[in-house]
Amino acid sequence: MAESKLMSSWKGSVAVVTGAASGIGLALSKAMIARGARVWMTDVNAVGVEKEAKALGANASWAALDVRDADAVREVIERAAAENGRLDYVFNNAGIGVGGEAHELTVAHYDRIIDINIRGVVHGVVAAYPIMVKQRRGHIVNTASVAGLVPGGLLAPYALTKHAVVGLSLSLRPEAANFGVGVSALCPSAVDTPILDSNNPPDLPQSWRPDIRRYLTRLGGAPYPVDRLAEDTLRGVEKNLALIVTPRSARIGYLVHRLFPGLVAYGARKLLNDALTERPKQV
Repeated sequence: MAESKLMSSWKGSVAVVTGAASGIGLALSKAMIARGARVWMTDVNAVGVEKEAKALGANASWAALDVRDADAVREVIERAAAENGRLDYVFNNAGIGVGGEAHELTVAHYDRIIDINIRGVVHGVVAAYPIMVKQRRGHIVNTASVAGLVPGGLLAPYALTKHAVVGLSLSLRPEAANFGVGVSALCPSAVDTPILDSNNPPDLPQSWRPDIRRYLTRLGGAPYPVDRLAEDTLRGVEKNLALIVTPRSARIGYLVHRLFPGLVAYGARKLLNDALTERPKQV
């Protein structure tokens, strides 16, 4: 019974997903298509997103998209809505990670992650929200992180952007409700995706940063399987949750931070200092 209800929530719906060539975006696309949705998969990696969309069959369309380009984002979202006569879901998911000791990072590092993780989300919201307001239905999901809810050293640029995404989502939500539109911020802990093994953008000045996979595992436990995250996310959308915080360990961490912020700050600093001991000595 529960499964049929879930299927009826998505069957025939139209969704746009950014950052869909891999990771969370790809897992979300697969989960929605399995439920009968038609999904427009977009990514700056044109080859990757085309390959994945073709593998998912007739209900998957694809487009190369750099979310830093507001006009391009608007064009894709408007095309998806026009060709299908509706726009039910937009997942503003594309993002990058930038980290390291803040005193070694430059304005260019902050500019890059702000352009993608904040402006990319804003471009998706500005393109999709008026369409949903006009049709009096729809749901926008903005990928943030538990790093947008609790402190974590060596992640200042990343955490900055995720706090902004949470703030945008929670502030837009009451306005959107007046038009029958839902807004959620997805706030997972570390998820087992390629971003955990990536470095800072290679064209920016390079500096040390910890092994992100190992560091985040120490902060919040083993990375969460991405397919399970996708299922949690769709359930959260069905419940119209403001914050989709997952897995359970992330919800516990968020609650502990709200009740005992000093304790969490102490633990975060200890883990940070432990990570710094692994930094190679400079000659």
